[in-house]
Parts: sequence; C-alpha cells; structure tokens
Amino acid sequence: MRQCLTLLLIALTLSASGQKIRVAVAANAQFVMEKLQAGFEKKTGREVETIVSSSGKLTTQIQNGAPFDVFLSADMSYPEAVFQAGLSETKPKIYAYGLLVLWTRSGLDPSRGLSVLNDKAVVKIAVANPKTAPYGTVAVDVLTKQKLLTGLQPKIVYGESIAQVNQYLISGAVDAGFTAKSVVLEPMLKDKGRWADVKGAEPIAQGVVLLKNAKEGSRAFYDYLFTPEARAIFRQYGYQLPSRQ
Repeated sequence: MRQCLTLLLIALTLSASGQKIRVAVAANAQFVMEKLQAGFEKKTGREVETIVSSSGKLTTQIQNGAPFDVFLSADMSYPEAVFQAGLSETKPKIYAYGLLVLWTRSGLDPSRGLSVLNDKAVVKIAVANPKTAPYGTVAVDVLTKQKLLTGLQPKIVYGESIAQVNQYLISGAVDAGFTAKSVVLEPMLKDKGRWADVKGAEPIAQGVVLLKNAKEGSRAFYDYLFTPEARAIFRQYGYQLPSRQ
C-alpha cells in the first residue's frame, strides 16, 4: 500500500512538473513570442503555451481566475491593475518599448505620414479597440492630436486587438491600419504591403508580471525575458529595450 502511494505521488509530481507554462501575451508580441518560446524551450526543456489577445481582455480573464502563469501586456496600466488586485507575485516590470506603425496596401505610400489616410483610395482603416488594446489607444491619441480623427471616423474599422487588425490588413479587407512595428518585421509578412513609423507616437512601455500561484518553471520563463538572448530577439523585432533593471 505504501509503495502504491509513493508511486502515485511520484506520478503526480511528474505530471505537475510536465505541465506547460501558460503565458498570456498581448497581440503585438505574438510573433516575437514564438521566437522567445522556442529559445526558452530549447534552453530549459520546459514547454510553453501562449494565449494571445488584447491586454484588456487578458486582464479581465486573469481577474476572473484564468489559469495563466505569466502576463505580457502591451502597456503598464493593465499589469499594474493585476498587481494592485493582488493577482501577481511581482510588480509590473518593463520588458520592452513597442512602436506604432502605419501599414498600408502596396499601392499607397505611408511614408507620406497620416495625410495619406485622407486619400480617396483609402476606404477603410483598421484600428485596434482603444478600450482594450494599448496600440489602439495610442493610434486614436495621435489621430486626435493631428486633428484627423473626426474626419476619418467613417473610414475606421475597429478590431478587438492588433491580431485582428493584422488579419484585416493581410486579407485586404482594409486599405490601411495601425499596428505594431514588431508585426511588420515578422519575416513571413515582409512583402505584405508597406509601412512607416508614426510620427508623434511615443514608444509604449510594455510590462510583464508573474502571476499568483504560477506553476513551477514560470519564474524561469519570466527571468528569461530579461536575458541577453531574449533582449536580442526583442531587438530583432523592432522593440526598444529598457536599460538593465
């Protein structure tokens, strides 16, 4: 009987240690996360599962008890809300600064700046929902400051996250859209349309937290995000990096 109990405990321990680390990641970091995941898994042998959505939706899921281990947001306010609610083991820490870009179909020239959006050839413009997606918030802020939002409002199509904005752009459902620089630098999207940095858009500080009751190995992934290897991957995808923290 004692031997059976011992074997059961060993089996349960192995099962728990073999569980995937569940990482909730904002849509702007979807592609860079694939490289980070591969690097971490190769280094440690631990498997990672990613859940991609807007920062706001992921925060709501965490508040409702979603079993995530690490949360990478597109800004600092959402992980701060998680921390203030007592749902994380760590305070929000900046892992990278993201940059907003204007992405258009090939026949348009985004290097002209936001004025290109007034062209008659631009019928639909994709923007991530500013209520839940920080990149959408920044896009709306820039359009407002440049006094373009009101005039362009009939053209704007809101996506629930940067991921949906990207789908609109790649499929040709819209003529232009605001997305993250990390997206347009993904090699498989190299020949999909044209892009340019958005002047007047400040870099977005993006934060990460290790969540409460994170499973074994999650701290290792959290720490990995700040290693030279991970920083090089972030840099490859156009992120600006914080000084050593």
